[in-house]
Amino acid sequence: MVDRISKAGSRHVEIGLVGKYVALQDAYKSILEAFVHAGAAENCKVRVHSLLSDDITAENVAEKLAGMNGILVAPGFGERGLEGKVHAIHYAREHGIPFLGICLGMQMCVVEYARHVLGFADAASTELNPATTHPVIDLMEDQKRTSVKGGTMRLGAYACRLEKGSLAASIYGKLDIAERHRHRYEFNGKYAEDFAKAGLVASGHNPDTGLVEVVELPGHPFFIGVQFHPEYKSTPEKPQPLFVRFIAAAKENKARR
Repeated sequence: MVDRISKAGSRHVEIGLVGKYVALQDAYKSILEAFVHAGAAENCKVRVHSLLSDDITAENVAEKLAGMNGILVAPGFGERGLEGKVHAIHYAREHGIPFLGICLGMQMCVVEYARHVLGFADAASTELNPATTHPVIDLMEDQKRTSVKGGTMRLGAYACRLEKGSLAASIYGKLDIAERHRHRYEFNGKYAEDFAKAGLVASGHNPDTGLVEVVELPGHPFFIGVQFHPEYKSTPEKPQPLFVRFIAAAKENKARR
């Protein structure tokens, strides 16, 4: 467990950080620092529990996440630990625990919803299962013609337009934002209508390409996934608003218990 202390005070929240690199001290440093900033903004202590996604199963997920006031599913690459992330997201969604998914974490919340709500049993990212009949996460269109990957990922800051009235818009307080990216796979827009009808709303898009940048679940206390990396822009003077609202939601969740 990693403890990060914000302003002095007795209030605290327990946050589960689910990822595959938790054994590496600096793997999620930007996320941990963003929690420091958000905790200061919310005048509470943020206790971050590092949870190895490899160890989370359908059978032990309730035990692993016991006592958590919020769950953040971290970014990453590769197949290892993905099913553990899906189990954690499923548990958070069904039990009303505030959830924030970043990059791969957002992609896995799309996969989880496709499997358990839309009924697409083999839903997956084509990065990990090229043969899936429901590729809800797929290679960026302009990458499909690239044989030499090199530095071809979507990198750097890109614009995002948020839907009026969405949770994302209320968090940022505006409709046009720009956040930093690091990914090659993305939400498959062919499924956007299916997800919307089933309740998972695409609430942020790149205004030029239509790329889905944000998904959220209305009616849940706090359930949002973002394709970008909001932690990169957080500072002590200007805490990242997604993290601040996430910690506020975790405080509310704790108060309800």
